[in-house]
Amino acid sequence: MNCLIVGGAVRDRLLGRPVHDRDWVVLGSTPEAMQAQGFLPVGHDFPVFLHPETREEYALARTERKSGRGHQGFTFNADPKVTLEDDLQRRDLTINAMAQTADGTLIDPFDFKRDLDARILRHIGPAFAEDPLRVLRVARFAAQLAPFDFTLAPQTRDLMQAMTAEGELNDLTAERVWQETQKALASPAPARYFDILREVGALAVLFPEVDALFGVPQPEKYHPEIDSGIHTLLALTAAARLTEDVGIRFAVLCHDLGKALTPPEEWPRHIGHEARGVAPATALCERLRVPKAIKELAILVTAQHGRIHHALEMKPATLVDLIESLDGLRRPERMKAVLLACQADARGRLGSENCAYPQADRIRAAAEVIRSVSPQAFVAQGLKGLAIKNALHQARVRLLAEQLP
Repeated sequence: MNCLIVGGAVRDRLLGRPVHDRDWVVLGSTPEAMQAQGFLPVGHDFPVFLHPETREEYALARTERKSGRGHQGFTFNADPKVTLEDDLQRRDLTINAMAQTADGTLIDPFDFKRDLDARILRHIGPAFAEDPLRVLRVARFAAQLAPFDFTLAPQTRDLMQAMTAEGELNDLTAERVWQETQKALASPAPARYFDILREVGALAVLFPEVDALFGVPQPEKYHPEIDSGIHTLLALTAAARLTEDVGIRFAVLCHDLGKALTPPEEWPRHIGHEARGVAPATALCERLRVPKAIKELAILVTAQHGRIHHALEMKPATLVDLIESLDGLRRPERMKAVLLACQADARGRLGSENCAYPQADRIRAAAEVIRSVSPQAFVAQGLKGLAIKNALHQARVRLLAEQLP
């Protein structure tokens, strides 16, 4: 068989990035011939196969034609006469449309490597506009390749803006939007993803709750960046430096959504924005069908981050109440995640990118102190239900008052 490595594996190898998955294109073959050689068919819409030993994906070279709306509205032609050039030209970006032989020899019939060398994200041709998912993919590539300082070609930006304005993104499924967003959140620079989406108008379509933050002022004394949207992306950048956990990064993205609902006459203050933010955070999670654990974390951070920022001023009773609200004794890992999100929030301000966050230390220390209080003693006293809960709370408060400075 005439097989070549294509797509992201070629791009990443040329950039010196680790190559985790290799995709192969097969020239001049048929589904019957592939199966005769032991390849396992897995493609529903076009012929894709798994290698019988390596389990890498092998796809017959194909062309595609728009036949409906959305990213699934295509018909495909995988005739053995389809050439490598035909297959490469149907792809999204020039940097993803090169091939290599198994020994690493580059095959670049259109000289697309020049865009890779120049660090430019450029669409291949007008067919790019036929698939709205490509708007998200370009933004995601910008986030993943941020360490290499890729820029968006002006013509590609214009085309993405036009696709957004024409309503193409409305046909994207929640699952595909979240899939691209999750990959972007796991990237080295997740804020770049949302920057690009905002630049082309897609943020207002897909993440209106986040887009609404831009232009909403905050007190300059605490937020030199002033703009709530800018603060959110600065906090997301801080989160990316603190953790690779996608759930924490997403929670940081959501944490201040309530500020967009503050009445303008109350600006730049945002009293009560934490409680107001629960509804838009919930709506965003449900619309994108965000996994349950990530949704719960985002809502918890949204609701509680203001209280956590004031932990140094809290009296023992208030501190115990906060820890219980976070379910920090039963779920210490989730409380750790909440505190990391709050630390990212604190660092998401101009000039505070490396600030300490002693609030987290105080909350963790308090949790360790009150962890020793066991409900079993109250059970032995014959208490039940709410009586146990109240007695446990009071005992924790007394112990904390005695031991925590």
